[in-house]
Amino acid sequence: MGRHTWMDVRSGARESVQRAGRRLGRRAAALGLGLVALGGLGGVGAVAMAAPVAAMPCEDTVKACARLSTNEAWLSDGKGTILRGPVRMNHGAPGQETPVGKFAVQRKEEVHLSKEYNDARMPWSVFFDGNGRAFHGGDPARQSAGCVRMADPDAQAFYNGLEVYDQVQIVP
Repeated sequence: MGRHTWMDVRSGARESVQRAGRRLGRRAAALGLGLVALGGLGGVGAVAMAAPVAAMPCEDTVKACARLSTNEAWLSDGKGTILRGPVRMNHGAPGQETPVGKFAVQRKEEVHLSKEYNDARMPWSVFFDGNGRAFHGGDPARQSAGCVRMADPDAQAFYNGLEVYDQVQIVP
């Protein structure tokens, strides 16, 4: 490819990015230029730019994992592959701690109303112990009465991804 041909290709790419910049703003254009520049690296740049997935701190054989110290939860295939997460969650308040250990899913309820807590709504509930504790939807900024509370879309993914008898693990 001759020098002038290369200049035409480069100026054509620059014009396309400038048009995109007018439509999407300067930040999007800058991102576009960065991706064009990385495109010549044979995809290496895309790998380098990908955000790393936090390793699940639980056993590979469990399908749900919650780490209380960081308020993070993961959904996996039970073979070591993370399907979702880490997602933001919260756990039991002092005096109502979420138990640590390995448990099996006991039952699921799309919308559970807690009899112990004035019919509090617990959407996408996946119960994992004999004391009414569950992964469920709600405001992950608030501590619970021992449950693992996460945003509704995350709770729905856990609800859909877990079946009765699946193993879950809670770690400190």
